[in-house]
Amino acid sequence: MRNGARQQAAIEILKSLETQRQPAADAVKAWMLTHRFAGSKDRAEIGDLVFGALRWKQSSAWRMGADTPRAWVWGALRWGFGQSAEWIEQSLADDPHAPSPMTDAERAALNGDNIASAPAHVRGDFPEWLSASFARAFGDGAAEEGAALAAPAPLDLRANTLKADREKVVAALSESPKLREPPSLTPHAPDGVRIPWSQGRTFPWATEQAFVKGWFEVQDEGSQIAARVSGAQPGMQVADVCAGGGGKTLALAALMENKGQIFAHDIDGRRLAPLKERLDRAGVRNVQIRTPMRTKDALADLRGKMDIVFVDAPCTGSGTWRRSPDSKWRLRPNALAKRLEEQQQALALAAPLVKGGGRLVYVTCSVLPEENEDAVASFLGAYTDFAPVGLELAGLPAYERQIGVQMTPLKTGCDGFYVAVLQRS
Repeated sequence: MRNGARQQAAIEILKSLETQRQPAADAVKAWMLTHRFAGSKDRAEIGDLVFGALRWKQSSAWRMGADTPRAWVWGALRWGFGQSAEWIEQSLADDPHAPSPMTDAERAALNGDNIASAPAHVRGDFPEWLSASFARAFGDGAAEEGAALAAPAPLDLRANTLKADREKVVAALSESPKLREPPSLTPHAPDGVRIPWSQGRTFPWATEQAFVKGWFEVQDEGSQIAARVSGAQPGMQVADVCAGGGGKTLALAALMENKGQIFAHDIDGRRLAPLKERLDRAGVRNVQIRTPMRTKDALADLRGKMDIVFVDAPCTGSGTWRRSPDSKWRLRPNALAKRLEEQQQALALAAPLVKGGGRLVYVTCSVLPEENEDAVASFLGAYTDFAPVGLELAGLPAYERQIGVQMTPLKTGCDGFYVAVLQRS
């Protein structure tokens, strides 16, 4: 396929999203299944265009003067991926499968740029109804923080120190013919390895022998830091009560050097399904999986005994928008309200498990204050035997909140993670 045809394909996929409420990845996959002539390079380029259009949807619409899939795709090419207006126009020439020719107004828009006059939610490409939340979180930097959350993300890996160190992982991946250059080290997490977006977006990491052997897991640097900030040490008793697929459970097990005990639980037992295979591959031996029970409390015997209770709370995922840009446009106020309710339920489940002098670690992959410091403040108002603990961040340039810290792509180069540590008296 030529560049113009790829643009038209992206436009068609984006139009389908306007009539069918589904994740963008599903829409891209559906298009590929009905257009099998598209090669692997075509599929990668079309996917980049679709997700790029969604990343910069509002700013492209403002710049182009039109809120259409065609405007989003060309805006992404021009201001997101850095193509010139001339390149875009030339890509349409002599291609019967390309979009219709450029109008004078479109040509003028692509050769100009009026974004400086746009409001913060447009410059930052985040939903307008979240403007007050972003202003609370970032003040005058709301647009810049939103723009960083719209940019493509690198692929971060965590070296599994139960089997390898990150130098060993880097050496193994440096020999992979599927990477053009060796990966780099994450700047803050000591076990992190980073592959830039240009390579990471199509890197089949699950087929690498280093992964099959359990030498690394895919985990954003912010998530790695959140696990490390918990203070988990060998020999401790730890409960991960919102374990899901187990990414942070695995990180905690490595920090604890397979010593002590971790109890992995989730109120939705289906989320725990991949964990057994992941534990086996990683060589983890100190994790008990506690699935929910119909008539009994699966965690009753842990009450008052845990050194650390880790709450990776349900949230809107606003801190991970750069990995799933369509999710920010599908987010609605009622979904935020539901997450706030679920967070208090998770905290209420966790609190009784913490022993005297033990810690409750609250984490979200969100940048919204309602889900972060507000949620913790509400919990502290109801559970007066808990108090915030200062965090040792070793120079990490995160936002220090009244309670906890906020990481963001702009400040720390990782996803938007919030962490608060609370100690029980």
